[in-house]
Amino acid sequence: MIRKWFDKKVLILGLSKSGTAAARYLNSKGADCYITEKKPMADKDAQLVKELNDLGIKTEFEKHSQEFMEDVYVAVTSPGIPPCSDIMNMLKERNITVISEVELAYLETQVPFIAITGTNGKTTTTELTNFILNKEFKAEKCGNIGIPPCSLLLEDKKLDFFVCEVSSFQLTYSPRFRPQIAVWMNFTPDHIDWHGGLDNYFKAKASMFASDKLPGFAVFNAEDEKLLEFGQNYNGEKFFFGKEFDSNCSYIKDGAIFYKRKSGSEEKIIDLKDVPLVGNHNYQNIMASLICAKIAGVDTEKIREAIKEFKAPEHRCEYVDTIQGHEVYNDSKATNPEAAIFALKSFEGKTLTLIAGGTDKMTDLTEFCQTVKKYVNEVVLTGVAKDRFESELRKNGYENIVMTSTFNEAVDKAFESDNQVILLSPACSSYDMFSGYEERGRVFKDYALSKK
Repeated sequence: MIRKWFDKKVLILGLSKSGTAAARYLNSKGADCYITEKKPMADKDAQLVKELNDLGIKTEFEKHSQEFMEDVYVAVTSPGIPPCSDIMNMLKERNITVISEVELAYLETQVPFIAITGTNGKTTTTELTNFILNKEFKAEKCGNIGIPPCSLLLEDKKLDFFVCEVSSFQLTYSPRFRPQIAVWMNFTPDHIDWHGGLDNYFKAKASMFASDKLPGFAVFNAEDEKLLEFGQNYNGEKFFFGKEFDSNCSYIKDGAIFYKRKSGSEEKIIDLKDVPLVGNHNYQNIMASLICAKIAGVDTEKIREAIKEFKAPEHRCEYVDTIQGHEVYNDSKATNPEAAIFALKSFEGKTLTLIAGGTDKMTDLTEFCQTVKKYVNEVVLTGVAKDRFESELRKNGYENIVMTSTFNEAVDKAFESDNQVILLSPACSSYDMFSGYEERGRVFKDYALSKK
């Protein structure tokens, strides 16, 4: 493990939360830190940059200068910078090692990591796992969820676990990251441009389970055929959720969630009627979380209590209110069709108006359209993706579509329906109209609540 940082030059790629946290931590250990940012400095960052400069951390904007590149010991990258970018090519030419901020934190602590990855569901699973563990231990959620683990190191918290959401971006630059428990929630196409292909995206996720750094325990989704096959060929100690096996699994049977460690050791954890989260995708999240908690040693009654108390994270199939007779749900985090499909299946048996659209990721919409036909009574489309979504829906035989010009108009049209549920689950990113899915979700909730 790297421990001696005094006078070592470290290059931080990007003025992000993770980059800033890495710089502050390494600066506290005596490293000479340089932050290079390709974008211009925003007005909102002026105070932050001043604080960093006052600590002796150097910053530059709108360039990657020769001065910042010279004599670099290691570079720490922000998650969004792709391998094919100019800065990565420059570092490769200079044989400079690049690691993620998660990797840095892992190398700097003895606290075990529980790492959760997947295309969808990883944030809710991270939140729930952390919530359950804190019934018996001291754990902190971190990683792609928005809290850099280096910031927790800087606070010097005495922790039993880091519960870390890890993206494929972070795993690409985490060659030695070996969590105590590694969870793979699901795998569907996403981030293809960043990785340069679907195979590379899969390899980035799979790297957490590589044979040269097997985690203590691996947890796989048995309802995902690709992960079931991967897990069955995995050589370390493994658990599955979603299907019953002889041992090491969690599954649903007779209206309840069960857990089995050894053959014949079946244990009922909780009745589905007592679970506050809706939908099979959330049952998967719960099963994955309770496996982590059981491995860690949390008492079953405390697990059951935590599941009952847990509330869905903001923007993830979040119940807003019942307004004008409609149950309103905010699922702004559904930034790809697969995430929206999970949400739609949660409302089987209810009449549903779906608000969708935004910035198109250009992924295949066939399964999305088929799911809409089965579960959705009306689709309200908005954003730059609306024309392609309309075309694909009509091509697949779905006609009950309302086209709108603005986001608020889309919400207005949804409220004109007679359906029981109004669901914002865009199946697109938000950058055509908003700074991110969080802002989109907040605007949706505020505007919907104004109709009470």
